Amino acid sequence: MTHDANCIFCKIIAGQIPSRKAYEDEELLAFHDINPWAPVHVLIIPKAHVATLSDTGPEHAAMLGRMLALAPRLMGELGVTNGYRTVINTGPDGGQEVYHLHMHVMGGPRPWLKG
Repeated sequence: MTHDANCIFCKIIAGQIPSRKAYEDEELLAFHDINPWAPVHVLIIPKAHVATLSDTGPEHAAMLGRMLALAPRLMGELGVTNGYRTVINTGPDGGQEVYHLHMHVMGGPRPWLKG
């Protein structure tokens, strides 16, 4: 599994930076965003360092599918019942701020801070 010593998400995975975990297994970690846009806002990340969605290929298909399949499960467990939003920002023009692939999953009653 690859890691980037300078990546904040790799440091969260390694336990060097604390997070409020929502889910963890051998391949994925989900944790609550520290600057939430919605009442429920979690990030789902692969434990292997992949910088952007553009850096994925066919070998990542199962991992990407697991990330997407985890979203409804987490939203249900976190009490979101009226819909949610999934977002993957990719690259500078896509608004990506942390260069470790991550999917935002946001839900809860409106209005939201953003989005």
